[in-house]
Amino acid sequence: PDARHFMSALRVAANSKPVVVLKAGRSEDGKQAALTHSASMVGNDEAFDAALRRGGAVRIRSFSELFSAVQCLASRYQPVGNRLGIITNGGGPGVLAADCAADLGLQLGRLNQESIQALQPQLLSKATLADLIDLSEDASPEHFAAALTAAARAPEIDGILVIQSPKPGVDMTALAQAIATARKNCHKPLLACVMGGQSAEEARALLVEAGIPTFRTPDTAVNAFGNISSYYRNQQSLQQTPPPLTHLAAPDVEGARMLIEGVLAQRRYVLTEMESKALLSAFHIPVTPTILARTPSEAVMLASQLGYPVALKIDSPDIPHKSDVNGVALNVMNGVSVRDIFERMMKSISRKMPNARINGVSVQRMARQTRGRELYIGMSTDEPFGPVIAFGAGGLSVELYGQRSMELPPLNQFLARRLMERSRVFETLGEWRGATPVKIEALEQVLLRISEMVCALPQLREMDINPLIVDETGAVAVDARMVVAQQGQSLSMGKYGHLAILPYPAKYEQIWPLRDGGEYLVRPIRPDDAHMLQQLVKGLSPQSRYFRFVSQLAELPPSMLAKFTLIDYDREMALVAVKQERTVDEEGEVQVTERLLGVSRYVTNPDRTTCEFALVVADDMAGQGLGARLMLSIMEVARDKGLEHIEGLVLTNNPNMLKLMRRLDFEIRSFPEDPEFRLVVHKL
Repeated sequence: PDARHFMSALRVAANSKPVVVLKAGRSEDGKQAALTHSASMVGNDEAFDAALRRGGAVRIRSFSELFSAVQCLASRYQPVGNRLGIITNGGGPGVLAADCAADLGLQLGRLNQESIQALQPQLLSKATLADLIDLSEDASPEHFAAALTAAARAPEIDGILVIQSPKPGVDMTALAQAIATARKNCHKPLLACVMGGQSAEEARALLVEAGIPTFRTPDTAVNAFGNISSYYRNQQSLQQTPPPLTHLAAPDVEGARMLIEGVLAQRRYVLTEMESKALLSAFHIPVTPTILARTPSEAVMLASQLGYPVALKIDSPDIPHKSDVNGVALNVMNGVSVRDIFERMMKSISRKMPNARINGVSVQRMARQTRGRELYIGMSTDEPFGPVIAFGAGGLSVELYGQRSMELPPLNQFLARRLMERSRVFETLGEWRGATPVKIEALEQVLLRISEMVCALPQLREMDINPLIVDETGAVAVDARMVVAQQGQSLSMGKYGHLAILPYPAKYEQIWPLRDGGEYLVRPIRPDDAHMLQQLVKGLSPQSRYFRFVSQLAELPPSMLAKFTLIDYDREMALVAVKQERTVDEEGEVQVTERLLGVSRYVTNPDRTTCEFALVVADDMAGQGLGARLMLSIMEVARDKGLEHIEGLVLTNNPNMLKLMRRLDFEIRSFPEDPEFRLVVHKL
């Protein structure tokens, strides 16, 4: 029931080993009526998918798929993409595998022309290499080995599936032995499909013994590679720590909150189009100017000022979908039409919805993007995962097509691009049917701003921007609708209590002076600090490394480096001290680089009331007060998180660290389990 703790545990686990999830209860008997397209389309199961993606886990749909996924991921392949090369001695099974790959969104890995020219002389004349690597039914073990070697070297192929079809006179075991031998020089995911019954059992057993995941049918093999590919993509999502949008203009968060509070004070929950657009404008999302007209003459006057053609839309907090009641008129070309449509719209709505509150009719100039694409960006609140951002095709057909992609906030540029790429409408955003490519950067910025809005406004429950028109010049929100509610219980969890994933905690950034001049920045660690952290560790003396890691390691192994830099800010915290350094290169140009001077961190203990800390400072920074500052800062974060005690183990022969602990009023105790250590404790 606690999404924050679930995501925290999932991300920690998936950072150290593959996590495969099989969830029961994918369907729902029914959904309650929703006020926006977003809420009516986004189901709990789809939000769960989005959560697993961000958690770096792989989701499967059946017990049989569960075991095949574990078989593949336990083989410790290092996946690098979704391009599957298919080697087969049977055209039919190969084509079936290619079809299944396309259904799963995988790409067919193809050899380049140079690889084809090198491989072709080693194969039979009947072999074809254009798409599938079809060796023909008379292929020998040597042919399979040559094709596998070529595919293993090809940069256009990320994984390999070898399909063996039983053929008269072909020794299946010899083919399997050739594949098992060639595997030693293949560092890509390699899967095998050995078709046939009892005659193929020995070949299958040989491949399994060689550590090659082996399947009986092409579709199960392709599904297994799909799980490897999903693991790769989701691990990339896991490693994203969206930073604050410091390079963009600051939003008017307080103005947005005042607007929402004003609506809630009126006991309303649905914002009008004009209020919704005002919220978007507060976060610098381009919108079409919209003005409310209360009489036909006002509408004519406003339309003349804005310039024809215009759009007229009914403005009512009680009508969630205006087109359902003929409350929208587009491309109105003159004043007479404006007057007639205004009057006709009012009469129609008073007849269809006599109890609806009508504020008037909004007037806006028609968007001029002649070849712009109509898109949809929405947001709904899931139980228990909180806000979910959706993206897809826009216009009246948004629910008809129902194809959209979803992501949990907060987003960064990488996650925003992935969100778009997962939607089928992304294919139309390039050069399409004579239209020029759209400005993808503008669309990314809108998604980043939406993420920023969702994170900053916990009262926001549902949102539609439909359509958002985007072309080569930029993006503009033509229509918008939002639903708000009181914050509820999230206040007890702090500013971001409504989010399942805690954003980058920029509030802990501080600038401090050095005693010998200059200054340094203390901030939470990020995944891209891995290189600087490694340089810090390499630059330590052997004694300093031993004091910190109780080991003679010369550098951090990749797994430990990832563990230290990719952290869950809700479960642990690491603060780094970073200093900018100026150097002059050989050409006399000044280069500004960053250097990591020290790190303090804590990890929350299972009791969730205490935490264990660690500290390391560069040897040449001793005596600068850096260690004390990093410890005081990490203690302040732990105190802010509601922890009661901070503790750590210090080697008895580390006098400088023990001296620092005494200066910071830590209680120094003996450690019965190991007399080489002292337990230091401080009440927060």
